Amino acid sequence: MNDPRITTPPTDDALARWAPEFGPRFWVTVDTEEEFDWTRPLAREGYGIAAVPALARFQAFCETSGVVPCYMLDYPVVAAAAEVVGPAVAAGRAEVGLQLHPWVNPPHDEDVTPANSYPGNLPVALERAKLLALRDAVAAHFGVSARAYRAGRYGVGAATAQLLAEAGVAIDSSVRARFDYSAGGGPDFSALGPKPWRVGGVLEVPLTTVFTGRLRRWGAALFPRLWPERMRGVFVRTGLLERIPLTPEGTTIAEGLRAIDAALADGVPVLVFSMHSPSLAPGHTPYVRDAAGVEALYAWWAAVFAHLAARGARPVTAADILRGCR
Repeated sequence: MNDPRITTPPTDDALARWAPEFGPRFWVTVDTEEEFDWTRPLAREGYGIAAVPALARFQAFCETSGVVPCYMLDYPVVAAAAEVVGPAVAAGRAEVGLQLHPWVNPPHDEDVTPANSYPGNLPVALERAKLLALRDAVAAHFGVSARAYRAGRYGVGAATAQLLAEAGVAIDSSVRARFDYSAGGGPDFSALGPKPWRVGGVLEVPLTTVFTGRLRRWGAALFPRLWPERMRGVFVRTGLLERIPLTPEGTTIAEGLRAIDAALADGVPVLVFSMHSPSLAPGHTPYVRDAAGVEALYAWWAAVFAHLAARGARPVTAADILRGCR
């Protein structure tokens, strides 16, 4: 039987199987959240939601390419996001999922600490209560049941998969493949790849990260050993090995296209893209500082959508993923 912990590498029989006509596909997810100062300690108060109206432009942009984005909503933005993208969700032009930021999601029964910012580190009863509060808020404002989830800070725990199944959530997309957050008290995904698998009653659909370069076939074993950090830079500059996540935040267009080609070559059935919604407006994240940065972000998406179309990869929704997975 497959280990019910999301952080445990799946056995071969747990890997998802797909209908022959399914792939390749790509899924656009947006971590739809409040703005806060990324350089300061997390707090229950002092955040903003000024960037939420910028979702309207991104929604219209996606629609021109036939892409149905999935907005992973956290608690503070649910009501405001419903005003902006609620009609698109109702019309099937967008989907909503859940994103749990414990420090701003009731019930507030824990101290705000770095360890507690990862939902899976909380007592199981509290993780469950926060998840249900978020699920119910989204259902109340959007009139739909969210079927997908992403833990804030990718912080899944030992009980997360079971709690999601109990809550009626069918897809988890918390795993950021090939990344390790254990130094800060979070999970270690360095041994986990980008291909979906079943775990604890849900389908894990990881955010896609791939290795490129001449040594990419050995990337999973080699990359974690490249330390200090400057060693990784040497391997990137020499074309030996590079880790590339599918996101416009910190990834260039050229890198993104290389990563797409590598993921398709590796047979990844669903390429999962992500970004933070505050990056859709200037000045809220380290990735988009000004208006020119916003335009660069849209240029990244335009180039990526064009490349995916040229490679025969079609957009997918959470509902499509569930239908296509056997």
